[in-house]
Amino acid sequence: MNVTLGLAGAIGHDPAAAIIVDGKLVAAIEEERLIRRRHAKNELPYLSARRCLQIARLKGDDVTHIAIPFAPVSLFSRARWHYARRHWYAPDRALDSLFNGNRRYKRYLNELRLLLDKLHIDFNRVTLVPVEHQLAHASSGYLLNESLFEKDESVAIFCNDSKGEYANVYFGRGVNGEIKKIKRFYNPDSLCGMYAALTDYLGFEILDGEYKVMGIAAYGDPEKYDLSYLAKFDGRKFKVDTRLITTIGLRRYKAKSRGHYFSAKLVEKLGPRRAGNLLEDPYVHYAAAIQKLYEDLAVEMVEHYLGDLLRETGRLIVAGTGALNIRLNQRLNSHPLVKQLIVHPACGDSGTAIGAAAYAVRQQGIGIKSPKNMYLGPKFSSNACINACSNHRDKPQWEVLEDPHEKAAELLANGQLVAWFRGRMEFGARALGNRSILANPSQLGIIDAINHQVKFREHWRPFSPSILDSVAKEMLPPNGQDEYMLFSTPVSKKWQEKYPVIVYKDGSTRAQVVREESSPDFYKLLSRFHEKTGHGLLINASLCRPGEALVCTPEDAVNMFMGTDLNYMIIENLLVTKRERPDNW
Repeated sequence: MNVTLGLAGAIGHDPAAAIIVDGKLVAAIEEERLIRRRHAKNELPYLSARRCLQIARLKGDDVTHIAIPFAPVSLFSRARWHYARRHWYAPDRALDSLFNGNRRYKRYLNELRLLLDKLHIDFNRVTLVPVEHQLAHASSGYLLNESLFEKDESVAIFCNDSKGEYANVYFGRGVNGEIKKIKRFYNPDSLCGMYAALTDYLGFEILDGEYKVMGIAAYGDPEKYDLSYLAKFDGRKFKVDTRLITTIGLRRYKAKSRGHYFSAKLVEKLGPRRAGNLLEDPYVHYAAAIQKLYEDLAVEMVEHYLGDLLRETGRLIVAGTGALNIRLNQRLNSHPLVKQLIVHPACGDSGTAIGAAAYAVRQQGIGIKSPKNMYLGPKFSSNACINACSNHRDKPQWEVLEDPHEKAAELLANGQLVAWFRGRMEFGARALGNRSILANPSQLGIIDAINHQVKFREHWRPFSPSILDSVAKEMLPPNGQDEYMLFSTPVSKKWQEKYPVIVYKDGSTRAQVVREESSPDFYKLLSRFHEKTGHGLLINASLCRPGEALVCTPEDAVNMFMGTDLNYMIIENLLVTKRERPDNW
């Protein structure tokens, strides 16, 4: 038996574990879901690895290979010399990259030994497979997709990431189940780094604020302020201005920029870091300008390095943290050279656990079965849910339902919000109908209700829909049939008028197309709702409070439910409600 355990988390955030047994992806879990802390920064995937082994019904002794998305970099690699040259103004960093450039890797190996010891895995018995970080991203999108392996048929690969060992942008070619490098770019010259610096400047936390910048960009004028001086691509080199952004050393640690990802010089050019309303001039226009620059540079680089390949194949895989930018994905999806855009559902760093494991398995000559969906986490019995309700200090009311789908459809048709917890937990950035808060998109004032009861989101941020595939064929263009909410797609005027609450300012939406073969349980609920109301879609928000990770266990779900103003939750076969409270509570 071949058991490959992929472990992500060496870079400092989003640790995760994934396990592939004899070519089948059996489980994948993000550590943040188990420790209840977003991104689980500076943690190793201990609980997630243990839970993956439990799901696979294996012990540590059964593991044959450990795959990690982090690899040593040779002194003769361009990566280390590029980093040293670009950081000439911080000689401590430059010299360190040359003489001690694998320090982080060596430190991680020591931490890995301790982790495996806790998991009862003998480090000296298993085969360790270090995989270059961007190659792990590429592998997550390519190697688990058997439909791309037709003999001698190629696919273009674009990995757009914040950082790895040194590389952050990767262009490659997938052919016959192998990935061949075309071009890499290295820190500090990073598309995602550029975007992160402006996210920081606009008053948000990096990793959590980029999607807000992307969302508010639709309200600004991208031509009002020119930010093109932040980064340049001349057809040969891509270079950011480290006097302004992605700065380190003394360039960062000055009064106006101390502790931030930009320099005091940027503040002198743009004005003080935002502290007030994001919709005000100039900040809303800065958001629009950085989104446009980000898209323009990415598209220009894709055309330059992958243009000939795309003319041949028309298929483009996008992975890496930057693939969470649905506006860029929309632009790539509508590009005349792209006939099929494939965005891996776990395109962030957590997905490198899957990618590294897949690469290690393929290196052994073992084929990998394409997963049907991303429901790869734990599931729980109704008895476990009853125990979670019974043991909660506030003693919520519960009853066992004969038909939870019918009850949920009835509540939703009557305009109620429903927390929906069933089956295996999703892996990746989106709630996909197993850990979701659901609502009727035709209900008047439904967005205010969601925000009042649980989400408290900015008024300019619409919610995303989950749509039956039969309805999506009418509502969305053919190239917009995405199952994982990873790119936005235009909506016709008819459907914009019918469901304005799920449409962005530019007339697009970020939808999950639900198919019976890949998501039978959620499909059943949508179908019941469609039968009752004539609406084949639901608003789908993640089952968590603001700033929290997606819930994992019944205990998490009950805690979240009791800590909000939600009135109904269906958790496996239970309907959970709250006891009536006296007026003077």
